[in-house]
Amino acid sequence: MKLMLACLVLLLPVFGPVSSALAAGANYRCADGTSVRAVFRSGVPMGSVQLRFAGRGRTVSLPQVLSADGGRYADGNMEFWIKGKTARLTRSGAATECKTR
Repeated sequence: MKLMLACLVLLLPVFGPVSSALAAGANYRCADGTSVRAVFRSGVPMGSVQLRFAGRGRTVSLPQVLSADGGRYADGNMEFWIKGKTARLTRSGAATECKTR
């Protein structure tokens, strides 16, 4: 058991760049006119998404949260919930539907 733990600790730095290499991105256009670039990163135990809003220079990082369907990313102020090629972006309680471009 101690040997396995030691191997895990030694390999952790190796897997850092690998998880970054597994990032995937998509561009979305929302019904309210918002354009957003989403970069999804896998992680342990959950992943995250980095949202970059066009024209605003603003970037938001949201942790992945449990979802029964699709990929859901949220914090207390914002939610980005994807399913297939569509997503729902909710900010300050207002939701808009988005589609990949």
